[in-house]
Amino acid sequence: MSTTKAAPQHGQLPHEDGPFGWLRALGPGGRRAFGGAFGGYALDSYDFFTLPLSMVAISAYFGLDTGRTGLLTTVTLVVSAVGGALAGVVADRIGRVRALMITVGTYAVFTVVCGFAPNYETLLVFRALQGLGFGGEWAVGAVLVAEYASARHRGRTLGAVQSAWAAGWALAVVVYTLVFQYVGPDTAWRVVFWTGALPALLLVYVRRNVEDAPEATGRRLAAARTMSGTATFAAIFRGPLLRTTVFAVLLSAGVQGGYYTLATWVPTFLKSERHLTVVGTGGYLAFLISGAFVGYLTGGHLTDRLGRKRNIALFAVLSAVCILVYTHLPSGANTLLLVLGFPLGFCMSAIFSGFGAFLSELYPTAVRGSGQGFTYNTGRAVGAFFPTLVGYLADSWGVGGALVFGAVGYALAVLALLGLPETRGQELS
Repeated sequence: MSTTKAAPQHGQLPHEDGPFGWLRALGPGGRRAFGGAFGGYALDSYDFFTLPLSMVAISAYFGLDTGRTGLLTTVTLVVSAVGGALAGVVADRIGRVRALMITVGTYAVFTVVCGFAPNYETLLVFRALQGLGFGGEWAVGAVLVAEYASARHRGRTLGAVQSAWAAGWALAVVVYTLVFQYVGPDTAWRVVFWTGALPALLLVYVRRNVEDAPEATGRRLAAARTMSGTATFAAIFRGPLLRTTVFAVLLSAGVQGGYYTLATWVPTFLKSERHLTVVGTGGYLAFLISGAFVGYLTGGHLTDRLGRKRNIALFAVLSAVCILVYTHLPSGANTLLLVLGFPLGFCMSAIFSGFGAFLSELYPTAVRGSGQGFTYNTGRAVGAFFPTLVGYLADSWGVGGALVFGAVGYALAVLALLGLPETRGQELS
């Protein structure tokens, strides 16, 4: 007797069981969209981390204090709110794929020109313009994939897209370590920025292979015929969506305030207070990034099992605890610091896994790009002031002491959940 399974008939859903059932369920078009969104977010992460990893060298080159150094990250994240809101509206008007290409091209170009900055003020402007593309990519890519994903697997599918952030972060650390080993620090930070041209290769793939989800596109175009771009964006501030938008912004601000505090200042903390070399810092960050990658994937599964709100609340609490422990270890406990990098990276990343699914499910198709782009990136802009505040507090508290302020962000996220509904299992409307 043959044990070969019959091929699925036309129109039948792919087999969705097993560890990669979520990937099979996307179908061919969805998997290509996943590849485009994953690559876009990985390179988005890579281009972002060219700054935090180079901050010590940039600070020395331009003679900056910690406050002005932190402002480089803050201006990137603040302007990303504008980029995210614009990208969301563009995605609702001209489609997800074309908007994705615009955002990737923008952050790639302005990362490269950062390497040519002759002074601090010019670098600040270029980094702000990089934030326009940086802010829009995740929101557009997440909506693109969410509209292909089934309700059953949407959390883990978007969690897998989020894991691209760790992949891009890891690539940035590898490049940083190699460049700073063989090039003098006055030039090395420029070379690291110039490698931000890598996303140009992704644009070729997206242009040739990726298209919007057909069913969602039909709904979007029908809505676009009755609503202008301005009306589409304004809709997220009217009726019941106003409450959703306010609390989603607070949630995003809390989570990203905590995250970017760590992402910006941990490399400096390891160098200035733990006195690690470039190679040593890279080794410690490897543990942090490995935890982040596993955290994204694990959090994606948990957000489908526990629900969006429980997953976020659980890892908000655990992230706050990890910050307190990580920054208050005795000065001689560097081995323990190395090991604790894994759970810290795990918790601060697992909390993001449900974000793509949660924000997509909070808004209808006609305003999904606008809603997700605005809430995620406005929250990012508010959270952006955390790294700058830490920079100013570091002068008196030390970088390790000031990093504790990141725990405040996670407390804000837990409070914001009280004003949002649970959306697990919800079909996109």
